[in-house]
Amino acid sequence: MGTQFTAIWMALLLSFPVVLSARDDGLMRIGLKKKKLDHLGRRVVPGSVNFIPKEEGGGASKPAATKKYYNIGETEADIVALKNYLDAQYYGEIAIGTPPQTFTVIFDTGSSNLWVPSSKCYFSLACYFHSKYKSSASTTYVKNGTSAAIQYGTGSISGFFSQDSVEVGDLVVKNQGFIEATKEPGVTFLASKFDGILGLGFQEISVGNAVPVWYNMVNQGLVKEKVFSFWLNRNVEGEEGGEIVFGGVDPNHYKGEHTYVPVTHKGYWQFDMGDLLIGTETTGLCAGGCKAIADSGTSLLAGPTTVITQINNAIGASGIVSEECKTVVAQYGKIILEMLVAQAQPRKVCSQISFCTFDGTQGVSMNIESVVEENSDKSSDGLHDAMCTACEMMVVWMENRLRLNDTEDQILDYVNNLCDRLPSPNGESAVECSSLSSMPSISFEIGGKLFELSPEQYVLKVGEGVSAQCISGFTALDVPPPHGPLWILGDVFMGRYHTVFDYGNLTVGFADAA
Repeated sequence: MGTQFTAIWMALLLSFPVVLSARDDGLMRIGLKKKKLDHLGRRVVPGSVNFIPKEEGGGASKPAATKKYYNIGETEADIVALKNYLDAQYYGEIAIGTPPQTFTVIFDTGSSNLWVPSSKCYFSLACYFHSKYKSSASTTYVKNGTSAAIQYGTGSISGFFSQDSVEVGDLVVKNQGFIEATKEPGVTFLASKFDGILGLGFQEISVGNAVPVWYNMVNQGLVKEKVFSFWLNRNVEGEEGGEIVFGGVDPNHYKGEHTYVPVTHKGYWQFDMGDLLIGTETTGLCAGGCKAIADSGTSLLAGPTTVITQINNAIGASGIVSEECKTVVAQYGKIILEMLVAQAQPRKVCSQISFCTFDGTQGVSMNIESVVEENSDKSSDGLHDAMCTACEMMVVWMENRLRLNDTEDQILDYVNNLCDRLPSPNGESAVECSSLSSMPSISFEIGGKLFELSPEQYVLKVGEGVSAQCISGFTALDVPPPHGPLWILGDVFMGRYHTVFDYGNLTVGFADAA
């Protein structure tokens, strides 16, 4: 594999993207003067571009920025430009302290804390590749010292809380609590393009119950509208990588109207979604509804292994053969099928043949650890049993084929083939670039509307011609009831659909990106 492909493959194995290359500090930053729009959202004053040399002395220069202003209706909104690295990382610039110390961060709707590396980080290699906050250099620093640790889907940090002013675009948030990271173990943050993470989730999942930056923007009257929105440019060659708007939306980056759905659980930006279709066929598991979160901190689309396996089969993705799955098919496939034909309750089939030790829930193990549910009780010891998992996936697959009136042999062959398409333990899958034109569309039902992704939109392609490499934008993630099944709609989805996070009305909105 080429260096670039290796980098993006590594990036997409992680909930927060990482690449195997050193941080690019750059010598110049691009600043954009304020741009005003009329009531129709049209630019009426052309902006100018200024190239500003980075000041000497270790990243204490003011973020030049990354900011523009738009009058959207009667509301002046703050827009921060984002950079795009391989469609896998979208990051922007903030500053902390007085005078400001600059950092690049992922604006992450899947977490709620702000953290950056600390000058007191001595023993983690990742800290030496990124800008570090030096409290003694800030006149607005207030000591806290309370210890803190965050476990993400992959990767973790620990350190202690401090308080200081935080500048995001032209907004200055006063007295903001944040974490100075003194430990960043492993490779997750070692060579990332970003220094830290600015969480935009709800306070309910904030470590230490720290008040999120967005809450303080609202509480301190820095934004008139309690809304922020994302546009992520999926053209890696584009001049703009994307943007996040605090206090409104940018009409230049979406078409039509947004479809809004209510937030169903404050923590992540979580909402209910309906079925997921491969082409025009249901995948079954979410026909009765699933949970989903819009997560700007995840590169891919993550969902239940049961469905990801069906998608892999449809798009020809290669994964790891599950011996447990094939064993269940060989020894119990006909029995399970006969029970379903006899109209046994599907959710109890696997317990009735003693694969699972509980009824009414799925026996699928949880691959991520929530910062608020680390110690949540499990229904039984059978939750993590591989045979139980294989059985329950098989029930869903067989139900789908029975609806299509397949014969017994057709159903068993189909299920056996799906076993070959189970994703690898890390969830990643490669596809043939030459097969894109024959792959089906994948559609998510949200708010009664289908949001379609074409193969070109859900497959990440690196390189051109015979040297091109392609990665499926879908990865496996199993969250058991009552918190799942859960879909994480990351950058692959948010790049296709402009996303509005309406804090005032507790809704999430999607519209075609432009």
